[in-house]
Amino acid sequence: MTKPLLDENGVLLTVEGDTATVTLSLPARRNAQSPAMWRMLTEAGRLVPGNVRVVVLRGEGVSFSAGLDRQAFTPEGFEGEPSFLDLARGTDEEVDAVIAEYQEAFTWWRRNDLLTIAAVQGHAIGAGFQLALACDLRVCADDVQFAMRETSLGLVPDLAGSKPLAGLVGYARALEICATGRFVHAEEAERTGLANLVVPAGELDAAVADLAAALLAAPRDAVVETKALLASAAARTHEEQQSAERAAQTRRLRDLAGLAD
Repeated sequence: MTKPLLDENGVLLTVEGDTATVTLSLPARRNAQSPAMWRMLTEAGRLVPGNVRVVVLRGEGVSFSAGLDRQAFTPEGFEGEPSFLDLARGTDEEVDAVIAEYQEAFTWWRRNDLLTIAAVQGHAIGAGFQLALACDLRVCADDVQFAMRETSLGLVPDLAGSKPLAGLVGYARALEICATGRFVHAEEAERTGLANLVVPAGELDAAVADLAAALLAAPRDAVVETKALLASAAARTHEEQQSAERAAQTRRLRDLAGLAD
């Protein structure tokens, strides 16, 4: 078995060929998240080798992630970390800096040089939902239960999940999901675009492996250029997008003709 590149604070990173797997490895706690876990997720992004093209994110056990560890809501919080009360007492700049550090664990998954797949089973609550949303694609087991509970706790989803959620399901449905904190089950997740694919729980790993293989079939540079085009499309006008397409295709044609710099 290949030695993990990282195995600390509930995060396991392994690499096999051009595919890396990041596993949330606290099944007894339903992969509840903490700042220590977020730092390791950020570190996993830094450690992914340059030859890797696909990263699979999975949770060990019956649930992908039940969200933020409940210890965060106690007066003392996590050892060595500011409690919510301590955080609230900081300046705007201090609070912003702490949350920005936490967000790093949720942002590197959208890098243009990687295709990322979340394999989601069981509960994906709050921070777990946002971590699944951080990936490009989501393959879900038929027992999946998404929920965004932050608003119910008097908070907002602040781990980079609000934009992809609204982009996938639209503003009105995203608002309703967040404001009510209700569960989104497999059928709705697939129908609304939250899930690219829903399969029986016992077939989740095989379905993810099949998707990863399909994603690896096309030349890497073509996929990188295509991802960049699609990721920026919503922010561009039609004319700007057409210009970006022309520039990208020029680069691809020159590369295929052996004329690239």
